[in-house]
Amino acid sequence: MEELTLTTPALLFSAISLIMLAYTNRFLAYAAVIRDLSERYREKREDSLIRQIKNLKLRLQLTRWMQIFGIASLLLCVLTMFLIYIDQHIVAVWIFGVALMLLILSLAFLIWEIQISSKALNHHLGDIEEQLKN
Repeated sequence: MEELTLTTPALLFSAISLIMLAYTNRFLAYAAVIRDLSERYREKREDSLIRQIKNLKLRLQLTRWMQIFGIASLLLCVLTMFLIYIDQHIVAVWIFGVALMLLILSLAFLIWEIQISSKALNHHLGDIEEQLKN
């Protein structure tokens, strides 16, 4: 079995940082869309807007969990590096394993959120196609 070195958890830093940037961009986009939907709903209370708001609420919750798991993974990578530094290699290996599992969970939530986003966009395309037929 190969020994875990400081460079192994350090390699995840750039990957997790980029993932967190993408998650933050998603979050900001949702915030803008939610503000817009809120305004539109105040003006005109349509059922389609309520469905969109519910969809966005779920997507926002998923994004929150994606961020939480990603940040926890990054924190555990830092802890792993500290444990390696103080010669606690066995504990470091286990903590790094948990960090990897949290990153996997974060990415799984991303896949789930992408599926929901795709369905929502397909509904919008269906609405447009229906209007074009009429």
